[in-house]
Amino acid sequence: MDEITLIEPQQKYADDIWEFRQEILECDVESEDQFAGCLSLDVSKSVKEWIRICELRKCEKTCGESGTTVPSHMYLAIRRRDDKVVGVIDLRHHINHPILGTWGGHCGYSVRPSERGKGYAKEMLRLNMQNAKSMGIEKLLITCDLKNAASEKTILANGGVYENTINVDGRDLKRYWITV
Repeated sequence: MDEITLIEPQQKYADDIWEFRQEILECDVESEDQFAGCLSLDVSKSVKEWIRICELRKCEKTCGESGTTVPSHMYLAIRRRDDKVVGVIDLRHHINHPILGTWGGHCGYSVRPSERGKGYAKEMLRLNMQNAKSMGIEKLLITCDLKNAASEKTILANGGVYENTINVDGRDLKRYWITV
């Protein structure tokens, strides 16, 4: 796997972000979690709008303007070799919310379909654990669909400890805790 870094969304990557979005729309059309961890990228009309939403969500005072009550940070996973967006991952500042505390968790992530199976999700989560630590978050709740073996493998590789499986609207989700 090539080295990656996590950075906040920037207009510099507008074309690459939009190509990432299009690839997900085309390749993951059957997935219920098509845009997991992408903070409204699916409904944004432009990258500029999406970046604005990401900015609003970073602060407790402005996150409500973007349709949420829990602040979060969004990160692009950039492959250093060619400066390409290979994925996105978010980090919610807390999970003191009925949905997040039950099944939403602290973060969601998506890897560009053409870049899957290369270990990027594992590294994205590892790097995001460092972000969590710098924010004072000591434990992360991460969930995945019962049938999502790739996500489960990513969580386990980062020290995830299985808690239980819950059913949410007919979907079985596994809950894991990671100590950062």
